[in-house]
Amino acid sequence: MSTIKRYAVVRQEGCVACGSCADVCPRGAISMWHGCFARVDVTRCVGCGRCARECPASVIHLEVRR
Repeated sequence: MSTIKRYAVVRQEGCVACGSCADVCPRGAISMWHGCFARVDVTRCVGCGRCARECPASVIHLEVRR
């Protein structure tokens, strides 16, 4: 039986690097890369969607991984 896991993905070219997503992430899975865009550590991401809801640029979505 395979486990389905959701995780956040950031569309880097639209990210404004405001840090709102990192501020609301309960697992600390999001960091800012050189002040340019957000990066998600998928090993820490629990797929809660808080970052996607908080993103003012709407560049974060959740994907499913099996």
